[in-house]
Amino acid sequence: MAGEQLGVLNALDIAKTQLYHFTAILIAGMGFFTDAYDLFCIPPVTKLLGRIYYTDLSKPKPGTLPPNIAAAVNGVALCGTLAGQLFFGWLGDKLGRKKVYGITLMLMVICSIASGLSFGKNPNAVITTLCFFRFWLGFGIGGDYPLSATIMSEYANKKTRGAFIAAVFAMQGFGILGGGIVALILSSAFDHQFKRPTYLENREQSLAPQADYIWRIILMVGALPAILTYYWRMKMPETARYTALVEKNAKQAASDMSKVLNVELEAEEEKAAKLVMETTNSFGLFTREFARRHGLHLLGTTSTWFLFDIAFYSQNLFQKDVFSAIGWLPAAEKMNAIHEVYRIARAQTLIALCGTVPGYWFTVALIDHIGRFAIQMMGFFFMTVFMFALAIPYNHWTKHSYRIGFLVMYSLTFFFSNFGPNATTFVVPAEIFPARLRSTCHGISAAAGKAGAIVGAFGFLYASQSTDPKKVDAGYPTGIGMKNALIVLGVINFFGILFTFLVPESKGKSLEELTGENENEGNEPTADPQAVSSRTVPV
Repeated sequence: MAGEQLGVLNALDIAKTQLYHFTAILIAGMGFFTDAYDLFCIPPVTKLLGRIYYTDLSKPKPGTLPPNIAAAVNGVALCGTLAGQLFFGWLGDKLGRKKVYGITLMLMVICSIASGLSFGKNPNAVITTLCFFRFWLGFGIGGDYPLSATIMSEYANKKTRGAFIAAVFAMQGFGILGGGIVALILSSAFDHQFKRPTYLENREQSLAPQADYIWRIILMVGALPAILTYYWRMKMPETARYTALVEKNAKQAASDMSKVLNVELEAEEEKAAKLVMETTNSFGLFTREFARRHGLHLLGTTSTWFLFDIAFYSQNLFQKDVFSAIGWLPAAEKMNAIHEVYRIARAQTLIALCGTVPGYWFTVALIDHIGRFAIQMMGFFFMTVFMFALAIPYNHWTKHSYRIGFLVMYSLTFFFSNFGPNATTFVVPAEIFPARLRSTCHGISAAAGKAGAIVGAFGFLYASQSTDPKKVDAGYPTGIGMKNALIVLGVINFFGILFTFLVPESKGKSLEELTGENENEGNEPTADPQAVSSRTVPV
């Protein structure tokens, strides 16, 4: 099957792990830190927005965002992300990864800061401008998905490629954790400085005017890591695979990678020209040949990401509702506005620290040993098991003495989502499609995931409402209840197991071997690893 491979690409495949690998992980990963921070810092922010702008002092409970407003604030960034994944994924294949990479980062930085500076003091002005800027923030975040994954896959060696791509994505865990910690620190400091009674004790005095600064600062802090890495992102050369296989410039690819790898590489322009002439792997996205070779693969990556994100974003965005439902958070009227932010942030941080972050790094450690397929299958399986274990005896878990057990089980669903399909659905699309379509296909797969996230964000918001009209949040219709909502999520995870069978294993193979980009006569030459590694600088 394999034909000739350019020396520069073979050198990348067999290169030892070096400083540039870790630099690339950090540069790409900081974008994902910002991505996750901005998307998942919203739960405490929405609670505070409800208190500040929608409290009616004549009511026995403090204000919450009306259903349509809550759906907009939670969902608008996801809609922007979906659009950005499709647009920048396509643009990354047309213009190159590097040219587009800086645009996405600056868009995230500008819109993160602008979100915190949302104009006006009346609810309509603040929410409208917040949603506007969060849409474009999501648009920039969306671009980072296909570009970061593609760049890391094309820089990495084939032995540890999965770990490197997963490490970029694992920065998402630190972003989620960072959002919780920032909210925790700010709310703790403000609560200590501006002591206020609970809403039950004094409705008017329970909200400190300074609380308006908290949500704004939380949103703006997410821009800092991205700003710090902008310069280094602009210094990264274009990936050799894009330069050689898409732009057909083997000389430039060899020059760029010689500097990166600290090794002399021949330009091999004649071999590159020969590969261009001989290869049959030149089909487009909307062709029968693509459908024959990669149609089921694309169906597998899109469907599993879609199904997974329904469950994952439902769990993440509505943690506060789950915690309240089991009584782990006090009733809103028993807290002042700032202390409520503190309690939600503390719960989020504990879940992230105990379940979310470790799961990501288990994947990084094991993905190149046990493979993508096994991790994804295992993750979906245990997510299904734990979701049903939470849902079926749900009334048992709501009793005070069993709440810790509920939180342990709930944390395990996060652990196996991250040591499972959350990472693998990101990694695999960056490996199994041809270079000229890689960013586009990753963007399509990721956009399918965000479509699932939108379903989860909007659907769970309504579905999880109580079946008892007296217990629903203000403005909401009755739902199917938290127990039945968790059962639905368990069924969705089960379907994820089934669609995982469409996804191929990519462990230990070169990108060209996976995509068939060397499909012409002859055998793939084997380079002498010693000749390359002897001139590299191992870390």
